[in-house]
Amino acid sequence: MRSLRPLAFVALFPICAGALSPDPAAAQRTLDATTLPTRAEASGWVETSRYDDVVGFLEAVVSRRSDMHLVTMGYSHEGRAIPMVVVGVPDPSPETVRSSGKLRVYLQGNIHAGEVPGKEALQMLLRDLASDAAPAAWTDDLVLLVTPLYNADGNERVTLTNRPRQHGPIAGMGQRPNAMGLDLNRDHMKLDSPEARSVVSMMNRYDPEVAVDLHTTNGSRHAYHLTYSPPLHPGVDTGIDTLLRDRALPMVSQGILETYGWHTYLYGNTRLTDDGEVGWYTFDHRPRFNNNYIGLRNRFAILGEAYSYATFEDRVKATRWFVDEILDWAVLDADRIRSTVAAADASVVGRVLPTRATFAAADTLSTILMGEVDEERNPWSGQLMLKRRDVVTPTEMREYGTFAATHEETAPATYFVPAEVAPALDRLAAHGVETTPLADDLVQQVEVFAIDSTSVSERPFQGHNEVELFGTWRTEQRTLPAGTVRVDVAQPLGRLAFYLLEPRSDDGLVNWALLNRYLEGGEYPIVRVPAG
Repeated sequence: MRSLRPLAFVALFPICAGALSPDPAAAQRTLDATTLPTRAEASGWVETSRYDDVVGFLEAVVSRRSDMHLVTMGYSHEGRAIPMVVVGVPDPSPETVRSSGKLRVYLQGNIHAGEVPGKEALQMLLRDLASDAAPAAWTDDLVLLVTPLYNADGNERVTLTNRPRQHGPIAGMGQRPNAMGLDLNRDHMKLDSPEARSVVSMMNRYDPEVAVDLHTTNGSRHAYHLTYSPPLHPGVDTGIDTLLRDRALPMVSQGILETYGWHTYLYGNTRLTDDGEVGWYTFDHRPRFNNNYIGLRNRFAILGEAYSYATFEDRVKATRWFVDEILDWAVLDADRIRSTVAAADASVVGRVLPTRATFAAADTLSTILMGEVDEERNPWSGQLMLKRRDVVTPTEMREYGTFAATHEETAPATYFVPAEVAPALDRLAAHGVETTPLADDLVQQVEVFAIDSTSVSERPFQGHNEVELFGTWRTEQRTLPAGTVRVDVAQPLGRLAFYLLEPRSDDGLVNWALLNRYLEGGEYPIVRVPAG
């Protein structure tokens, strides 16, 4: 599949960061790597863009088109505005974007600020859009929401020792976590960081049907220039999973191979199975990860992982081509995407959904392309780097690319959250889950979870000692006082509400120790009304 035609852009409330001012003379010329280079291009792929570089670049490109707008998506821990460019509408308000009739696509880079190809590739994409050098269909049929620099604080903590074995940029790159020391790609459920709350707020306001999150791998020595993943949680709507795995991602991969000759494949790393064989394992199913979380919001999510040991320039190229192919697919399948999303938004009440899961083995072996690397020294730090060698070794192994439930529950009709359980109410509101406080006392037959035992992790993870509850549900009549908050599961975000509120969820509010103070009486404080 190859690109279709070119596009269009302006500004909501501009971001100020000591940015570059567009050269009026250059405004009459086509924008390219000569007239408006990224910092990576200008440095000969030695450096990566800093915050002011990105903001200045975005200010320059949006000045070129009236339907291209630079807005603030939210703010970082240190108060930096997180820039987002809205492309393809006369004004960037969520109301205009959602009423445009166009499919909405969110593109994100730099959630891990040492993994910089997405940041650079998305700037280059915007430059092409601003100069009509990109397919017109990408903005005739789509609204693009582009955030090249999500982890703005981590981006500014550049050292030559971050991700040392990665092949450049040799002048250094930012750090993985944000300024709080949090991995932003583990924060989508607990929402401890302002960055995570910013991106979830954006999703609530703009509701993109497709989201792409761009990374760099940090693992096995394979032969792929880029690997990718759909949402991995087994509770994600099957229509979304099927369209991505059976159609979209194979089309994207085939397009890159046919056009550029580079191999891409489902994300994985090699490791030994329980039987001592080598397997190809994906990562984690839990919705703390961006693409899994967006999948539980009933939206299409795609993870892209440029190969760590390819050169910096090649990682940016692979990432850009990956995004281009996704945009082509989104144009081609826009109606199918919309109808699948609408079906996923239907009620999950009464469905059996997994609350905990583990890897599932594929029935047959797959051919995985393994590779080799050479060792080089970073000329500035003296540290060892690994560089991809152009070697492709087809290797048969079993894939562990999906997950199966180890514990399940039937999604109830309703949850009731006591008014005093503030952490739960705060997270529900931040995620956009609809809730209603009871105006009067309500006598109701409910299910109550009686806690038998609790397992608490000895070591903290992301600032929390994770918790697992064990127990049983019992039915009894309760008087729920006025002010108790009702959460109906028959809503578009009902699937997400289920995973947040179920006491046995492996990534819910209990897991993140957010409800510890409310568990002391031996009962889970949130009760439910079963389906039917």
